[in-house]
Amino acid sequence: MNLIKLQIVELIDKHHHMTSVAELLGIKQPTVTFHMKSLEEEMGVRLFESRSGKTFLTEAGQALLHYSVKINALTQEARRVVKEYDSLYRGTLHIGASYVPATYLLPAILNTFSQEFPGIRIVLSVKPSPVIREMLIRHQIDLGVISSEPFVGPALQAETLCEDDLVLICSPQHGLAQKDALTPDHIAQIPFALHGNESSTRRLTNQWLAQHDIRLRSTVEMDSLEAIKQLVLIGGHVSFMSRMAVQWEEQHGLIQVLPIPGEQAPRHIYTVHNKDRHPSVQVNRFKEVLRQVSHGFPIFHG
Repeated sequence: MNLIKLQIVELIDKHHHMTSVAELLGIKQPTVTFHMKSLEEEMGVRLFESRSGKTFLTEAGQALLHYSVKINALTQEARRVVKEYDSLYRGTLHIGASYVPATYLLPAILNTFSQEFPGIRIVLSVKPSPVIREMLIRHQIDLGVISSEPFVGPALQAETLCEDDLVLICSPQHGLAQKDALTPDHIAQIPFALHGNESSTRRLTNQWLAQHDIRLRSTVEMDSLEAIKQLVLIGGHVSFMSRMAVQWEEQHGLIQVLPIPGEQAPRHIYTVHNKDRHPSVQVNRFKEVLRQVSHGFPIFHG
């Protein structure tokens, strides 16, 4: 008894024609006949019978069919699992991430994933969120991890990973840190560090300014989160920034984190993939590690 004989038993029950069985298995009809006779000799009982030009299973054949179906299904499952298991230890995973998750979230995930699957080569592209979304649409990356306001797109599927709202940051000695209640007008009077035009933080900042009809009097524009933080640390400037990006400085008392006055659009960290791109086992496993490791970040628990 071997697997091809058990496949023949199942296919004969479905199609009743040896020619059809031979085509499905990619072998010749005489080979099918040979395996059928060999199986009957091995089992010592008649398993197949011909009626009106078709082939049917006998009662003994029906009894064997019960186990053939199970064994064939287990064989297919075993092959799938083994192939997927093997593929987890080789290949390349292309990830795109915006600056905040790339800098403050993904290093821990990449470390954990690389230790578990050292054979997988990971390529991380760090770009603004709109660029990452475009790369996904063009099938240039397998998965995106972005910090963004809620969005929809016909080609993209986004899954919320956590909140990452914007906060107002200043030095602990700044005058704003001493105020009991901030207003938008207070911020309008202070030198402000703006993010680069392509960032989602800049887009949300512009929305907030327009909503409150505010025109900033003194601004510095920077593309670097770390450069903005250093400017704020000196003491004169304030800025809007991801809470995740200043978590360490807040915990060590280096930066004062304040709520932004007035309403603002919510922002989250999302994993994003192209709906037309079937996620590989590497991508699914990476997302599992991402969810597992992310629960260790205090920011994920508010």
